[in-house]
Amino acid sequence: MSIETNFHGIIPPVSIIFDQDGELDKKGMATVIDFLIDAGVDGLFFLGSGGEFSQMSKEQRMEVSTFTTKYVNGRVPVLIGTGSVSTRESIILSKHAEKIGADGIVVINPFYWPLTEENLLTHYGEIAEAVNLPILLYNFPELTGQDLSPEFVLKLVEKHENIVGIKETIDSIGHVQDMISTVKGKHPRFSVFAGFDNHLINTLILGGDGAICASINFAPELAINVYNAFKQNDIESAVKFSRKLAIIPTMYKIDSPFISVIKEAMKLKGLDISTAVLQPTRMLNSDKKERLKEILKKIDLL
Repeated sequence: MSIETNFHGIIPPVSIIFDQDGELDKKGMATVIDFLIDAGVDGLFFLGSGGEFSQMSKEQRMEVSTFTTKYVNGRVPVLIGTGSVSTRESIILSKHAEKIGADGIVVINPFYWPLTEENLLTHYGEIAEAVNLPILLYNFPELTGQDLSPEFVLKLVEKHENIVGIKETIDSIGHVQDMISTVKGKHPRFSVFAGFDNHLINTLILGGDGAICASINFAPELAINVYNAFKQNDIESAVKFSRKLAIIPTMYKIDSPFISVIKEAMKLKGLDISTAVLQPTRMLNSDKKERLKEILKKIDLL
């Protein structure tokens, strides 16, 4: 098996659009997909944390991945989140993603139980061996309770050639630096993505490959402009847009989970979508919506 895919650039963890009954809103989902592709993103990641995968049944996740992959229709690479607390379920979802024509999968480590390194290596190894798709690891220790260390990731990469990158959703640029030097330093085609908006510029400076962060859903121009300016060595412009991105995380403090915040921001930016969410997430009340508007105005997004 030869894995040539090198993921890079700005890839949104796409918000999944639901109707008021919690069912997939295909019209709204199509609206979001077209908006993001037209904006110039380098790929689309469905069923990440902001895509509410943790609130969905296996069947609903398959429905979402099938529709989105088919609708994108090869216009940009499609990544499907297939992580689970169950190795068996993750393999089922990963094989399904491969069957429907996804370009890769993103696998967060099991949450709830902390695993020994041996068990975590086995978990990822069995998934990697079950499919021929490229795999991005998804490191989000604040939610999983267990960090994917650079040393651990290196062991996986050296055992499984289809593990080709990582989404680093960790508020430590030192961790990102270690991941780049330890893993990418030895395997240059290994992709390292910032998971937090305000770490995009730092990740690029250190030799990383882009971002998979929530603000791309409603303000793709910010991250895209940072990335393009940096690649063109226009550091002044990259810094200017990065200062706006640096304010974005204040939005995420409005509510938890911040899924509703993202959907409301998309609606405020003019996308004709439902802002319904899957419980236990709740829709924003009027006070929280006003706080969101104030932040968006502060960075000239409204």
